Amino acid sequence: MLTYDLNKRGSIPLYDYLYQCIKQDIIQGKLQAGERLPSKRTLARHLSVGVITVANAYAQLLTEGYVEAKEKKGYFVRSIGDYRVKKELPLPQLQEPEEKEFFVDFKANRISLQNFPIATWNRLMREMLSLQNEALLKTVPYNGLYELRKAIADYLATNRAMAVQPSQIIIGAGTEYLYGRMMQMFGRETTFAIEDPGYKRLGAISASFGNPWKYIPIDNSGMEVEALEASGAQIVHLSPANHFPTGIVMPIKRRLELFAWVNRKAGRYIIEDDYDSEFRYTGRFIPPLYAQDTRNKVIYMNTFSKSLVPSLRISYMVLPPQLLQRYEETMSFYSCTVSSFEQYTLASFIAKGYFERHVNRMKKYYREQRALILQALKQSPLSRISHIKERNAGTHFLLKVDTVLSEAEVKQAALAADMSIACFSDYSSQPADRSGCTLVINYAGIARDKLAQVMTRLAAIFPECN
Repeated sequence: MLTYDLNKRGSIPLYDYLYQCIKQDIIQGKLQAGERLPSKRTLARHLSVGVITVANAYAQLLTEGYVEAKEKKGYFVRSIGDYRVKKELPLPQLQEPEEKEFFVDFKANRISLQNFPIATWNRLMREMLSLQNEALLKTVPYNGLYELRKAIADYLATNRAMAVQPSQIIIGAGTEYLYGRMMQMFGRETTFAIEDPGYKRLGAISASFGNPWKYIPIDNSGMEVEALEASGAQIVHLSPANHFPTGIVMPIKRRLELFAWVNRKAGRYIIEDDYDSEFRYTGRFIPPLYAQDTRNKVIYMNTFSKSLVPSLRISYMVLPPQLLQRYEETMSFYSCTVSSFEQYTLASFIAKGYFERHVNRMKKYYREQRALILQALKQSPLSRISHIKERNAGTHFLLKVDTVLSEAEVKQAALAADMSIACFSDYSSQPADRSGCTLVINYAGIARDKLAQVMTRLAAIFPECN
């Protein structure tokens, strides 16, 4: 007869404790497969509990498959094979990884957070809660809310000279997500071409989806089209308005060569990444390739991570009509990865002109920031051993330093000085140049009251400055 000390159950319901006791006996082999359990009335009488308590315990065992009921015969233990309760082992003491806060971080994903109009954003969020409370609970369309796609289309028409229908826009949580959807849509047999140097993470994403990719070298005009043709790639990803990390702007001659390449064969497309294009400080507006395309061969991609804040993981792409139909047929089963709450807020932020005004303020701020850091470099001992390469755009520049140190030694010395830096070779498939070291200096997130200390610490890394 099954006997259990029910006084040990604590706050657990009686039927639940009885169920757990019988289950453990089955798992541990104390109750063998095929063995008949006592009837509900017999066990209830033996344990001095109600029949309902035993009935509920047996019902749970039956539901989970530990016992089976045979009509007019009762409950029998079922075979559970080699399943056994795993031994209670002490859990390893795992520490949550902490994000290291450096004295200064030159990494390219840093921006000036204190200039984000948080009060305006919070007010719009509260408005969304009050005005769109029912809509917030509905399923978001696969391509994103119409309100946000309409606001983006209007902004592109006014600020990027792009004639776009809201239906052509796909909203996603980051450009990496959208890039992955592109790879799936085109299929594993499609080869992607990527700028070298450039955004190396795209190569890793391509590999994870099983797509072949080719690194294509760049020259002073951008991607070399002859090398692109020789690669056999069908899709090319590039940033013609502001190449990272060189800052190169693709001139019209190279753009025409690129259009000739893409139009030469069916199935070829250009993915234009217009990241960071808003921040140009001299010269006239440079139209995107999408605005110059006459054959619907350009896919336009952009993100709000740099122009607003990195945590706002909202990006979008604009598909040409023939690819839009293909995307709907093959990718529309994916749910939109951005919440309606954020999409409604951003749509309002753009439609009411706050986004455009914010970008204009940030252009002025970054122009001043750039002048201050260039002046600080000129006054630093670094000026004797370095040369600045910058193109009056974006929020970074290249600093070529003539030093005996290797890039690995420079990075190690920087970490010792509580600084995080990136080198030009980090974005290239080619080995680092042994003659000196080229740093990628992102100045967007550097506090202005720290500039002097930043230059002092940076100079102290190099023995030539001491």
